[in-house]
Amino acid sequence: MGDQLKIACGVFAAINYENQPIFPYVYWGLRAQNHRGHQSHGFLTYSDGKFHVHRSLDLVPKIKTSAIQEWFGRLPGNLGIGNVRYTTSGKSDEKSLIKGTQPVTVSKNGLKLAVSFNGNVVNTFQVNKEIGTEFPQFSYECDAELICHKLIVGLLKGKDLSSAVKSCMQEVDGAFSVAGITQDGSFFAFKDPHGIRPLCAGHSPDGSTYAFSSETVSLDINGFIRDFELEPGEFVTVTKEGFKRRKLVNGERKAFCAFEYAYFARPDSRFDDKYVYEIREEFGRNLVRENLEVVKNADMVLSVPETGDDSALGVHEASGLRWERASRRHRYVTERAFLLLSKERQSTIDRKINILAPKIDGKHIIVTEDSIVRGDTTKVIVEKLRRMGAKKVYLFVTFPRIIGPCLYGIDMATYGQLIGSKHTPEEIAKIIGADAVCYQSIEGLVRATGAARDQLCMACITGKYPTPLAQKIADTMKKRFMEGHEETGRLYEIEELYEQVQSTTK
Repeated sequence: MGDQLKIACGVFAAINYENQPIFPYVYWGLRAQNHRGHQSHGFLTYSDGKFHVHRSLDLVPKIKTSAIQEWFGRLPGNLGIGNVRYTTSGKSDEKSLIKGTQPVTVSKNGLKLAVSFNGNVVNTFQVNKEIGTEFPQFSYECDAELICHKLIVGLLKGKDLSSAVKSCMQEVDGAFSVAGITQDGSFFAFKDPHGIRPLCAGHSPDGSTYAFSSETVSLDINGFIRDFELEPGEFVTVTKEGFKRRKLVNGERKAFCAFEYAYFARPDSRFDDKYVYEIREEFGRNLVRENLEVVKNADMVLSVPETGDDSALGVHEASGLRWERASRRHRYVTERAFLLLSKERQSTIDRKINILAPKIDGKHIIVTEDSIVRGDTTKVIVEKLRRMGAKKVYLFVTFPRIIGPCLYGIDMATYGQLIGSKHTPEEIAKIIGADAVCYQSIEGLVRATGAARDQLCMACITGKYPTPLAQKIADTMKKRFMEGHEETGRLYEIEELYEQVQSTTK
């Protein structure tokens, strides 16, 4: 369950060269990525030099048949970008969430730009100061606004789009996968020099439509063919002839987020030549190989639906233990905790997952889980299994123990949030009430992905961050945390501490 973790965003963007309305493609592309951002969504289309925008809170909605023509009228044009968002920077009150909903737009002196962004900017104050030279009243609510303004500042200084993007790649510390549109209808996308967040490209079988997407499922739902995953530091433009790819910056190394494989990406998405579900099945097989003594003492495998299902199949295949499908998600129970009565002690997760007590009563159970971050959700699940009569509960966790915060777009930005930052697996087992907590090894994770170890960002499980400022911030946070200082929020959003860290980095 990832303890209900949040990721920054999902991006989808497309252009049609037969002047067909682009909105349906962008709409379905975002619907397929609702899992990447529940807080807000937005659509932007381009027509006759104008941007047409619709932004709203919550999930991408179903559209009633009677409202379809209204949507087409509101969002005309053959070029569009969209975004689903969770906030991992800025404030989380309703007013700020509305203001920070993407796509974002900027205009000045006849220049206009719109972008959809996934990631997180670490050197926010530095970028903000530069933007202030052209936009003295600038105040941002999301990192997409920083990227959009940073690009347009470059254009205002006389740079062409390619040069403005290159400056962004060189001067912004963090993770960013971006799709955008200029005032003349130029359509482009790019990634940070480490390629931390995903972004792929594809086209329709008839060659009339080209698209960028955070995940391949959004290409699939539109019937598109996947062409490639953007490389780190790559800038891609689109014409009728197709994609034009240019490597603008060579990063020290590729550092693709390893957590995408374990938790965030949909199981039917594909990275390189592997589907995510295939990798998660291998995670399960790895856990069996690494914990044979536990397997010998188990009667059955149970998954935490639905992110633990694929690894449960892997455990079943490698161990021969029955995968008992005795845990099911109430698919349409999506209410948050505030809807519970104050006298009720049940967590929301207790309502969302149904466990069939007769199937587990008296059994020794291996439970497959994608990750343990704070531990609260996992503790509730273990307590429920105990109430249902489970004799032994062993947690098989596909993502290795998380020991440090993510500064690149996952909402776990302080050490105090992380149960693994201060406790061993044995201590964690005692805290959550399990008989054992068995994490997959880092070596097993890397091997299953098929990627080289030095091509993955595993900062949250190794403490080694791919960008220099993020490393310094994380080290400073850890030192302060170990000394007992109270963590009042994300360090990179506290200006005094940020300036202190940055001054020692130069």
